[in-house]
Amino acid sequence: MSDLWNRIAESASFIRTKTDFVPEIGLILGTGLGDLARRIQAECIIPYGDVPHFVESTATSHDGQLVLGVLGGRRIMAMQGRVHFYEGYTMQEITLPVRVMKALGAGALLMSNAVGGMNPQLNPGDVTVITDHINLMGDNPLIGPNDDRLGPRFPDMSEPYDRRFLATMEQVALDRKIPLKRAVYVAVAGPNLETGAEYRFLRIIGADTVGMSSVPECLAAVHGGMRVVGLSVVTDACFPDNLHPADVEAIIRVANGAQPRLEALVTGFLENVQL
Repeated sequence: MSDLWNRIAESASFIRTKTDFVPEIGLILGTGLGDLARRIQAECIIPYGDVPHFVESTATSHDGQLVLGVLGGRRIMAMQGRVHFYEGYTMQEITLPVRVMKALGAGALLMSNAVGGMNPQLNPGDVTVITDHINLMGDNPLIGPNDDRLGPRFPDMSEPYDRRFLATMEQVALDRKIPLKRAVYVAVAGPNLETGAEYRFLRIIGADTVGMSSVPECLAAVHGGMRVVGLSVVTDACFPDNLHPADVEAIIRVANGAQPRLEALVTGFLENVQL
């Protein structure tokens, strides 16, 4: 893990050669939120490929650049697109940007993602706030020797998603009349979608939504002492007795349709959150 410490330091040092901007909050703008980066009053934009040790996103609709600037009155460092475990990267590579956000000054992390909805109360286009998660990715970014400079050996996960952040997000939704539902999120490795039997299993163990990201970033953030909040857009219904072939283009259209509501929630949260 000392090598991880050095990679974090080298990445952060490179970014500091481009800007002296100090972020308060990290944003991971996943599916449905990539265009929010255009509303940031940008101080600096850096392609992932320019940053030492960062890997580039190959996922559809993920631009792959860092945007540092001001949004909602807050200093933020945004990942415009994320990288995924299914792209062949290691958990340490996936979560390095979160570690760098922390090293540069960010004490909180806001993430978004696209999910399949397994709870019958959820419909395509709904937006949910993550209340808890289940990690079924088969890996964990914290496996291996622990570097105490980054966080404790056994980080507590009784509150992976900050309850005060959750309350703020729900109040913003109420004030802006944006429907927002709660969900337990389960992360799987992907890249294939699930079988009917798998959806049935995931629902039985308590998950409302399923996706292929976010949990590694949450684990790294909590390990580093960051407070976390997550939003998901439900892009397709995953009912095991009524499955239809997945249409990736349709999924992206649904995610894009939710973009105005996601943007309003994120900007409202940034304007009202107490750090």
